[in-house]
Amino acid sequence: MTDDVRTTDDAPASAAPPYGTPETPRVAVRGEARLEVDPEIARITVTVNARGTDRRAALDDLTRRNADVLALVKSYGDSVEKLETGSFSISPELTRHGRGERVRAYHGSVHLTVELADFTALGELTTRLADLDLTRIGGPWWSLRPDSPAHGEARRQAVREAVQRAREYAEALGASLAALVELADLGAENAGGYAPAPGYGMQRAAYGGAESADQPPVLDLEPQRQTVHAQVNARFTMTPPDLSPGPTGR
Repeated sequence: MTDDVRTTDDAPASAAPPYGTPETPRVAVRGEARLEVDPEIARITVTVNARGTDRRAALDDLTRRNADVLALVKSYGDSVEKLETGSFSISPELTRHGRGERVRAYHGSVHLTVELADFTALGELTTRLADLDLTRIGGPWWSLRPDSPAHGEARRQAVREAVQRAREYAEALGASLAALVELADLGAENAGGYAPAPGYGMQRAAYGGAESADQPPVLDLEPQRQTVHAQVNARFTMTPPDLSPGPTGR
């Protein structure tokens, strides 16, 4: 009985070692990029409140004020990219003294989120909302879109820096890059993000006063530039280095 020896060309080749060799040294580098770009979106939060000694009256006031806010925001048309209601609540406030569960007043609130890409309309809308009765404004919080071209540009710059670093290391040894072995994406992120971040333009407007026919002055808001950061790890093979001493070597 003879052994069956395979000599076909499709036999699996041995895997390349996960480390460098004298014939094919490896160089590992990290490429980084940090860009400062203008924001693309501004987000504000709107809290509509109502308070009264009668539950139904408080609920009616809250419903009316919420409708006024929605109508005002929607009047800006395409300038508003997103309008969402986050939560609604109405709760009793009990008296501090006396026996029994006696209700002193009822508190109601509705929380909304508004996103705009038109920063010209942002200042006007913000002050008009703050001018409404018992309405509180938070923000703005500046950010980039998740698919912003700035993220791709930061990643490309990080890759170019990794290649340049590796090439400089190889040239310092009298060698040159031969092949890319691995490129590991460590992610590209917006330091501003959608979450509230330090340094946003306006933190909070106090409760608005009574509705007025007069238009409030427009608040001048300066968009906060966003930082886009990207990092990559890259491994290359290079030609054998020239380790012979130079003219002044020993």
